Amino acid sequence: MLVKFNSSTSGQIMMFSPAARQLLEILHKDCTARGVITSEQLPEAIERLRRAVAGGGSRGTETLPPQAGTPAQDDDSNDDQRADGPPIGLAQRAFPLIELLEWTRKEDGYILWEAAKDF
Repeated sequence: MLVKFNSSTSGQIMMFSPAARQLLEILHKDCTARGVITSEQLPEAIERLRRAVAGGGSRGTETLPPQAGTPAQDDDSNDDQRADGPPIGLAQRAFPLIELLEWTRKEDGYILWEAAKDF
């Protein structure tokens, strides 16, 4: 399932729900079908994500578990479906959202997220 993050001033990004859940949990937000990060909450949200990426040892390189339907890494039955590179870490998942939050803060806006259902 996709989650869309819409800025009132700066555009939109989309990500799969496991990545969105991980980032929203860092922000102490409920993973509901719709939600908001208000202009007053933006500075703290940016700081929380930056700390999660930079600190805590492996926290910045933490990866998400494989998604359902993703072939196992040790499965030699079909080489065409293997991952093309190293797993994507928390920093790579968080960067687009951090950027969107910063752009939105500069224009005193807010962020809304929307998904098909709670995730």
